[in-house]
Amino acid sequence: MGGGCAAALAAVALIVFMLQNTRGVEVTVLWMHGTLPLALALLIAAVGSAILVIVIGVGRITQLRRMARQNRS
Repeated sequence: MGGGCAAALAAVALIVFMLQNTRGVEVTVLWMHGTLPLALALLIAAVGSAILVIVIGVGRITQLRRMARQNRS
């Protein structure tokens, strides 16, 4: 129950943040150029960073598990 309330509160806060930050910003990534609303650019950056951290974490955990198995043998 508490987790659902926290998730709903976080969703409302995110919606309010996005509605207040609709000004367009220029975004340049490698050879691509474009204009996005500020909130969307920040959301994309946050999600991309989270995915990168998850991928690196899974890789490291897998590496440590392999090393632990090798040490047991």
